[in-house]
Amino acid sequence: MEKKTIEAAVEADREINQIIEKAAISRKFDLEAVEAALRTAVLATGAKVLGVLLEGIGCGRREQPLQCHCGAIMQSKGIEEKTLLTIMGPTPFQRSRYECDDCGEVRYPGDEELDIVGTTRTPGVRRMMARAGSRQTFKEGKDDLKVYAGIEVSAKDVERVSERIGEQVETWQAAEREKLLQIEAPSPTDKNIPVLYVEMDGTGVPMVKSETDGRKGKQPDGTAKTREVKIGCVFTQTTRDEKGRPVRDPESTTFVGAIEAAEDFGKHIEAEAIRRGLFNAHKLVVLGDGAAWIRGL
Repeated sequence: MEKKTIEAAVEADREINQIIEKAAISRKFDLEAVEAALRTAVLATGAKVLGVLLEGIGCGRREQPLQCHCGAIMQSKGIEEKTLLTIMGPTPFQRSRYECDDCGEVRYPGDEELDIVGTTRTPGVRRMMARAGSRQTFKEGKDDLKVYAGIEVSAKDVERVSERIGEQVETWQAAEREKLLQIEAPSPTDKNIPVLYVEMDGTGVPMVKSETDGRKGKQPDGTAKTREVKIGCVFTQTTRDEKGRPVRDPESTTFVGAIEAAEDFGKHIEAEAIRRGLFNAHKLVVLGDGAAWIRGL
């Protein structure tokens, strides 16, 4: 493997030297073009080296038999290859395919080890796609990924990955929320946060028709075109400005938001307040516009 890795690096070094030679003999130096060419060459090198490093991870004789979920021992059915999209570009990955003769289930232990079950996107690429998709439209996220990282995916790919990771995050957050809501308030001797603020509000967001069917709204015919998203934030204040006005602590704001009933949102914002130090605050300030659901919480 070490020999193959060195060979891949040498081949890439040769490509980079060719780019340098072409730039040296050119009378007009196009900096952006050279930058792009070098980045492509360097990423291609990384993809080749990664491909070498992946050899043997997904295939080969196992020390222990692979057991199916039904209890039977799964049988090896040979090697299958799939192309992984990595942060450095496409990389081939060969892995063993196992099948259960009793129930027909198929597993790829190599995929499980690398966290790529049911996908051709590596964890690094999925993280970048989810981040891009959470900050802007999926199409804009797709375009930015190509410009910033040289990764080419479709807007639908960004949407699927973003939603899937969002579901995973929500599952984790729900479990953490339940733990936080079980915490009992400690003795008040350790209070070290002068003021903790909890702010809540709600606003209508446009929805597709299937999401508003059967809901009452503000349209002339009584139908709805929007649904209310409840949002909240928690932040702290330890100082005041020269005029004595309270100043929000820099980078102290965290947010929660969801389209859900007020009672469920109340658990969301309460858990976040507890996580941020509710029981350690000398003073709690709740900011709201007086809406009935906010007064209720």
